[in-house]
Amino acid sequence: MINTIIFDIGNVLVDFDWEGFIHRMFPGRDELIAELDEAVWGGRRWDRLDAGDDPEEVFTKIISYAPHREKELRKVFENVGDTLKKRPATPGWLKELKARGYRLLYLSNYSQYVMAKNPEVLDFLPLLEGGVFSCDVKLIKPQREIYEYLAKKFHLNPSECVFLDDIERNVQAARDFGFNAIQFVTFQQAKDDLNKFLSEN
Repeated sequence: MINTIIFDIGNVLVDFDWEGFIHRMFPGRDELIAELDEAVWGGRRWDRLDAGDDPEEVFTKIISYAPHREKELRKVFENVGDTLKKRPATPGWLKELKARGYRLLYLSNYSQYVMAKNPEVLDFLPLLEGGVFSCDVKLIKPQREIYEYLAKKFHLNPSECVFLDDIERNVQAARDFGFNAIQFVTFQQAKDDLNKFLSEN
């Protein structure tokens, strides 16, 4: 029987819109945007920030990939909190599930740096019992160890939990660990899939 629901945060409980952010910042500059995309996300360089590495060290490595774009990259780093926006439906969804008796937790690849740039977007966290941010444990999804850490910290039986994440590799890693898991594509799809799963389990 399912008793615990575990949520990713970015693109599950809040909107994460890198594409909109970068195009608003540099409108019509597609070549520049492609360079910035590769510098930030290529080789999963940004993951090191989520893993708790020192922000300036991470930024230095990103800039070294495109040193001629340091000015633009610094602008991105300074304003990266604008990639995140509240999802109006999130508090109601969490309250509904909590009222039905489910234990609610989070497991998110998130950095203290980004958290500090937009703390208000996480104002729903008191509705959850707790969770794990990757930066706090220096592990990131889809590493098996971060699922193990969550399970140990909250004394979870994975078969009694369901995990929601928007990234397929994280969903698969959760399943490999033993969690039930649903890939979040849209809010309505995820809500419907979760309700169906809960009604059957």
